[in-house]
This record gives sequence, structure tokens and C-alpha cells, in this order.
Amino acid sequence: MGFLLRMAITAFGLWLAARLVPGIQITPDATLALAALLLGFVNAFVRPIAIFLTFPITLVTLGLFLWVVNAGMLGLVAWMLQDFQIASLGAALIGSLVVSLTSWLGSSFIGSSGRYEVMVVRRG
Repeated sequence: MGFLLRMAITAFGLWLAARLVPGIQITPDATLALAALLLGFVNAFVRPIAIFLTFPITLVTLGLFLWVVNAGMLGLVAWMLQDFQIASLGAALIGSLVVSLTSWLGSSFIGSSGRYEVMVVRRG
């Protein structure tokens, strides 16, 4: 269940990036779901290798190069899908920022069990 919720959040982030960022285009809705699924797999398997290989430059840039790595993962998914286009590196950078922020915000409401969680604080 948690996997499907995270995939839906990622699909929403991709949809939002396609609407907000000029240069990112995702044509049919089925491509959106497939892009979210592929982005999950790319982030799980390819991104750790890319982070390891680029560790020195990430260290020198105080972690900002991870933004470029995220944009590269988004570009890799766009390269794999015919109906998903990214026009430039700038569009990929801004798009990865939109997808990352959307995923971070959406995932903050999902617990480790994959359920929607709300924390209530009562002051005594």
C-alpha cells in the first residue's frame, strides 16, 4: 500500500512539473504512471551508484551537486519514455526540484507502514 501511495505522489509531482515547468512535457496519462514507476526504480537502483561516483564533487559543492544527480535521474526516465520530453538541463533541474518537493511534502504524511498519519499534540 505504501508503495502505491508513494508512486501516486511521485506521479502528482511529475504532473505538476509538466504543468509548471516550460520544457517538460508528458503526453498521455498512462505515461505519467509509467514515468512515476520508472523514476522509483531509477532512484532505487541507479541513483545510489551515481551518488557514489560523484561523491567528491558533491562534497566540494556541499551537497548541491545532488540536485544535478536528481535532474539526471529525471532525464534518464525521460530518455526511456517516448512520450516524456525534457527540453534542457534547466528544465530538468527545476522539474527535479518540483518533483522532490512534492514527494517530500507528500511523504511526510505517510508513515513507515504506508498509512496516512496525522500527529495531534495536546497541551496540558
